[in-house]
Amino acid sequence: MSGQMLSDLLKHDKRLVVTDATADPMRIASSLKPEVAVISADLENGAPNGFELLQAVKSSCPECRAVMLLDAPVRDLVVQSFRWGARGVFCRCDSLKLLPKCVRSVYENQIWANAEMLAYVVEALAEAPITNLVSAEGESLLSSREQQVVGFVAEGMSNREIAQKLSLSEHTVKNYMFRIFNKLGVSSRVELVLYAQSQRASSGNRNSAS
Repeated sequence: MSGQMLSDLLKHDKRLVVTDATADPMRIASSLKPEVAVISADLENGAPNGFELLQAVKSSCPECRAVMLLDAPVRDLVVQSFRWGARGVFCRCDSLKLLPKCVRSVYENQIWANAEMLAYVVEALAEAPITNLVSAEGESLLSSREQQVVGFVAEGMSNREIAQKLSLSEHTVKNYMFRIFNKLGVSSRVELVLYAQSQRASSGNRNSAS
């Protein structure tokens, strides 16, 4: 489906203001500073692949939330999308009528992924737990104890298991979770681990560029 057709589809939702950026995505993204960008993994007109564009858009417009559009829910592509900063992954095999809802959800700072995609991400997180969360300036967003808690969440531990691991009460762990959610602007454990995953990717990209 072309960019123009996707644009026309999204325009059916009157709550969305839509611009087709197929012709020159980086110029349009830089000038308009969109709040949400829908990026296809396979771009038209011989443009760079969608993951390179995702990285460029996130670098140029850090506040822009991205939805990655895939032809199929391939594990590596789903995980790569979130690692490189996407807040949602939408598959063309799903009903396209859900795409406007996906865009609105991501705009509201929610994660969009179906159960199969989330399972892929959880598997990837189990393979490489994340604990170090930093700001764009490289400053730690969380205390050392809060980073420990995030690490255990990424390993799939419950609050009770974390409490036992750290010799704390379950109530104390719940308080840590509340503060972590508040600091990072997330509202669920899934959003937390996806946020952590994207932070690791951003850190890796900065290190590679330095």
